[in-house]
Amino acid sequence: MISRAALKRLVPRLRFGAANLRFKTTSASEDEIGHFQELAPSWWDINGSQRILHLMNNTRLDFIQRNIRQNVKVDYPDTYIPGFQYKAFFPQRVSQEIENDLELKITEKLEKSKFDVLDIGCGGGILAECLARLPITRRVTGIDLTPEVIKVAREHSSKDPVLNGKLEYRLQALEEVEEKYDLVTCFEMLEHVDVPAEILRHAWMKLKPQGFLFLSTINRDLISWFTTIFMGEYVLRVVPVGTHHLNKYIKSSEIKEWFQENEPNTHKVLDAKGVMYYPFNGWAEHDCPDVGNYFMAIKKLD
Repeated sequence: MISRAALKRLVPRLRFGAANLRFKTTSASEDEIGHFQELAPSWWDINGSQRILHLMNNTRLDFIQRNIRQNVKVDYPDTYIPGFQYKAFFPQRVSQEIENDLELKITEKLEKSKFDVLDIGCGGGILAECLARLPITRRVTGIDLTPEVIKVAREHSSKDPVLNGKLEYRLQALEEVEEKYDLVTCFEMLEHVDVPAEILRHAWMKLKPQGFLFLSTINRDLISWFTTIFMGEYVLRVVPVGTHHLNKYIKSSEIKEWFQENEPNTHKVLDAKGVMYYPFNGWAEHDCPDVGNYFMAIKKLD
């Protein structure tokens, strides 16, 4: 069961009236915005304060692409769709040819489909740029509430002509976004907002039927405090002091329970993986999403 304290963090008490017209429920606090404002100049320094995100980026992209590919339905009449444990019955060469043909058809279908992507809390654009370069992507829209990081993102993307027409950055709150998207990403930002339930609610509203929501955040436990705050900020100093706050961390079980309570028949959790930073090797996935950092993939059913 979720504690009362956790419910208060996840479920906002909305107040209607004049004050509510000015208050954006998906906004970050002034302290959080100020913190990332200070980090803006070093966003694309791979050895600077954002080094940890640069190292994580390939792991994020692998997680996104793997889950998308695993959920593509291939319906070409000349393609053999193997059953369960087919490798135990076919010779290795035959099994490999089946896999190669299937992978090719999945790639063809994805490249024809083309995804419109919304990257929430895009920062300086580390993930957004890479998503825009994927052949399966039509267009990426990155939104953030810090003017300085949006400026950095725009300046950096302008240096690559490949991104022209495929990537747009907006200084915009999530609830102000009007379009619908095939893919919505929400990486490393839920732990930086005051009302994470509103981010989840509005992110889900921006998703088209059969679309994918990808998110990551950090479990609220002693291990997370030790690894991300004590070691990450004060000992190893891989992220600036003050980046994280334990009381804002969200357990993976709380995310799943939020969807069960609010979207019981419209979602499917496709995958949940823990991710761990190894000082000399970068980030790697593991099978314990209830410990430390984690990724989650959720599909909208209708």
